[in-house]
Amino acid sequence: MVMDALRDVTGWARVLARVVVRSEIVGGANPEATTLAARSLATGRAGLSTVFRVRAISDARRPAFVWRGRSIDFATVDDRIDRLAAGLRRRGLERRDAAALVLRNRPEFFEIEGAMARLGGSAVSVSWRSTAAELKYLLGHSGAKVVFFEHDLADVVAEAVRELPAITCDRLIAVDGAVPGMACYDDVLEATKNAALDVEDGAVVIYTSGTTGRPKGAVRRFGLGQVLGFAAFMDRVPLRRSDRHLCVCPLYHSTGLGFAGMSLMVGGAVVLEPEFEPVKFLRAIERERITTTALVPTMLHRMMALDPAVIRGHATESLRVMLCGGAQLPAPLARRSLEAFGDVLYNFYGATETGLVTVATPDDLRALPGTIGRPLHGVSIRLLDGDGSIVAPGEVGELYAHSSMLVEGYHADEDATKSSMRDGHFSVGDLATVDAAGRYMIVGRRRDMVITGGVNVYPAEVEAIIDAHPVVAQSAIVGVPDDEWGERLRAFVVLRESSHAGTHAVAQELRHWCRERASGAKVPREWVFVEALPSNPTGKVLKRELRDWQGEVIAV
Repeated sequence: MVMDALRDVTGWARVLARVVVRSEIVGGANPEATTLAARSLATGRAGLSTVFRVRAISDARRPAFVWRGRSIDFATVDDRIDRLAAGLRRRGLERRDAAALVLRNRPEFFEIEGAMARLGGSAVSVSWRSTAAELKYLLGHSGAKVVFFEHDLADVVAEAVRELPAITCDRLIAVDGAVPGMACYDDVLEATKNAALDVEDGAVVIYTSGTTGRPKGAVRRFGLGQVLGFAAFMDRVPLRRSDRHLCVCPLYHSTGLGFAGMSLMVGGAVVLEPEFEPVKFLRAIERERITTTALVPTMLHRMMALDPAVIRGHATESLRVMLCGGAQLPAPLARRSLEAFGDVLYNFYGATETGLVTVATPDDLRALPGTIGRPLHGVSIRLLDGDGSIVAPGEVGELYAHSSMLVEGYHADEDATKSSMRDGHFSVGDLATVDAAGRYMIVGRRRDMVITGGVNVYPAEVEAIIDAHPVVAQSAIVGVPDDEWGERLRAFVVLRESSHAGTHAVAQELRHWCRERASGAKVPREWVFVEALPSNPTGKVLKRELRDWQGEVIAV
């Protein structure tokens, strides 16, 4: 994959030159930092550990993080990474060992990632919301030898490791608090460093969201291919050294970690918030003079559900870039977001497995609301039918992508890796179309497509129609078994105001709305009104839960 990129030397040289100038990335650089960065790229070792080392040399006292109202500079973070790596070595961790991170958004997340890279091990990102059973599976499957966890999750962690003897009490490390019988994070930090650990040869294992079946661990290493992928993204999206990036997406997922890491790479500061709450988010933008942030569509839905006067009541003029991804961005939501915040919305498409694939600029979103945009430099996309043939423009095909950012595969799951690949291109099951201007549009997921009366219905198209109705905040379409039609459409709807009761009359109004805008097969015959749609932390609606719905259904 990297060799494919290197064949386009002239094209990549132009991309890199533009990024260096626009991002101000060389600001504060000195010969020592430049030499280290170049050597790291040449050897294919350019992850977060190297980012902090380079920035500690060139930008020692610039803030890397803002956390709980205080700034933490690059030199301090780099020093703590060294001391943590030494402490883990003392506890017996070796090259290729894995550490699991069961943490909310906090600076220690990055310190652990960096320390494991300097040990030559891997950092396994795990949702802190996991149950004991889920955590037991993830720890066992990843082969983790140490667990870093929020101290208030001690009971869940203790239950999960009960049958995992390789993880001893001194390798259960509580963060931000003490737990009797377990280690404390600050006690692991060694007073002195270990020069022999100054390496960057680790990996990050990010477990997929698991909307169906068991989560799979995508293995990513940070070499030249990752840097080129980030450069291609920054060639389309204006990230700068002077940025202050607000991180509200969970760091255990690629969206949160990836864009925070990219901001750190150019020398920007990352303002960390443990979770997303719409009004607190707006206050943080105003208080910290935030310039960039990343959200998932569920967060945007919650933001746009606020009274518009609340949004206008906060100073958000500093915001230049609002990235959205991780799930499908409905066209009505894109329009409302552009109206509320101006031309700062960028919709990206990518996955834990593929890295960044496309980006839609504000101009793209105004021309075709909801589009995921065009491929980044160096990315190849194929839309394939069930036989593996490329579909014509305007037709639906499964999206396969090839780039320098593809993961190595799924940890301990060769079959899943092979089944997701076609001729070097990787698919996570999304279905898409492409228009004459080269803009791609996601229409759904392969497993979510509904076949009713022999007609293929892509839920995203119907959801966009319903979402455009003034009383609707969000919707989701699933297929349910039908003796006559094979499947029939059932719509789950969240109304914008709780005062709008989900009644038979509202269902009739929405059905009429759909019939005026779509053919008969695409009009839901059943309607369910809910307070919120079930979703995972990255914003993907859990349609398997909707298919199992046992509550009230309104048929019209």
